[in-house]
Amino acid sequence: MSWSHSLTEDNMNARVVNTEYAVRGELYGAAMKRKAAGGEVILTNVGNPQALAQQPLTFMRQVISLVVAPFLLDDPQITSRFPADVVARAREYVANLPGGSIGAYSDSAGNSFVRQQVCDFMMRRDGVGSDVSRIFLTNGASEGVRMWLEGMISGPQDGVLVPIPQYPLYSASIGLYNGSLVPYELDEATGWSLNLNTVRKSIQDARRKGINVRAMVFINPGNPTGNCLSDVELAELCTLAHEEGFVLFADEVYQENVYGTRPFISCKKVLASMGQPWANQVELVSFHTVSKGAYGECGFRGGYFETTNIHPDVVQQIYKVASINLSPNVPGQIAMGIMVTPPQPGDESYPRFHREHQATVQSLKRRARMITDAFNTMEGVECQDCDGALYSFPKITLSRKAQEAARAAGKAPDVFYCLKMLEATGLSVVPGSGFGQADGTFHFRTTILPPENQFSRIVGLFTSFHKQFMDEYRDGGSSRSSYGGSSSYGSRPTAAVNAMSRSRL
Repeated sequence: MSWSHSLTEDNMNARVVNTEYAVRGELYGAAMKRKAAGGEVILTNVGNPQALAQQPLTFMRQVISLVVAPFLLDDPQITSRFPADVVARAREYVANLPGGSIGAYSDSAGNSFVRQQVCDFMMRRDGVGSDVSRIFLTNGASEGVRMWLEGMISGPQDGVLVPIPQYPLYSASIGLYNGSLVPYELDEATGWSLNLNTVRKSIQDARRKGINVRAMVFINPGNPTGNCLSDVELAELCTLAHEEGFVLFADEVYQENVYGTRPFISCKKVLASMGQPWANQVELVSFHTVSKGAYGECGFRGGYFETTNIHPDVVQQIYKVASINLSPNVPGQIAMGIMVTPPQPGDESYPRFHREHQATVQSLKRRARMITDAFNTMEGVECQDCDGALYSFPKITLSRKAQEAARAAGKAPDVFYCLKMLEATGLSVVPGSGFGQADGTFHFRTTILPPENQFSRIVGLFTSFHKQFMDEYRDGGSSRSSYGGSSSYGSRPTAAVNAMSRSRL
């Protein structure tokens, strides 16, 4: 009797099979094949700072090393080996861990001592208090996002407003939980600004299809767009959420990555300033992480979310879901505690911490400027300023010949362009179709994370490849490519709604 697998791709959950996550999609797979064959690969596809040589901040690693190995704290010479504030902080964390061990489970919502540190951080940042009961520590911000989407979505009739372009965590998760993505398009021509009329139209379109908008996601600073929302825009979102009766999901993981003249302002701060009834009635969940900013500690998977004006019974249900995993990872929780309580002036570690922190942020600012300027000198490329986050998202104008070649290869035009770039340079980027883009436009996302001392070379690879590509696929009789017409492969935002029944964007 022949044997065969009882579980196959054909009888798996179809939503799992159909889910796509572009950041590690076809381009990433092709990059890994190239790397396995011995080719150079430069992974600019994902915001993974330390994989591209961003150095960890010394204070973070020193404290965690002592918490992981607390027997070192018994060394009589410990204060001659580590700064006094590092030793004091490590002892404080050890004293507040169950059994004094980082290897023990914490509460399912996270260690209460670290959660209080998060509360104190938000008070300093916003001038608005919080409470430990409203803070959940999570395995990165993404886990918190998925927890809330899963708890909110009960079927395709439940919709979530998501910006286009968006981070594919949202399209993938909404599809996986059998919800409907309701896209609202950002205005590229005005620096990826938010237009409230566009959002209202998206709500109306969804209702005509029988979709009830339950929540609205906004990413501030934006991923992949790099835009920063103003206090006026945030107040408009709060007003809209109150009028329409949905929850706001504030993805604020890039709040430390700000390079332009507009500062980061938290939605919670704006909401508190609006007075009644908004301050006490707008339902808000805010997300943050240790993976971005000057820390870039992606591997620790530390994150948190805070609930504002969320019904206590709902919070209790989310706690139940968190309890299924028993505990978020404890090293990540400690990393979060360190991030929100950095050394202060007068502390022994402060001069070094300040120097390292500023060097990282200022270098990212220079790289953001460099890549934007380079893209804007390239034929048929337009790139908005990167005011925040870790990415550049240029628009590329592709000739009719290039689009026909893509069609013949069975690829979307932006995917075809990015695959050709990988083949020629080793640069692994993400096609704009993975994030959603206006019909007839093509983009790609790259990080600004390659080391600054190698950045000129990276920029040179982009520019030399693009020139060669444009020359190879130039339409006959045209000295400069100018075709930007619609394509059967264009990523219409409206198509994202229909496609969510298959979990595809």
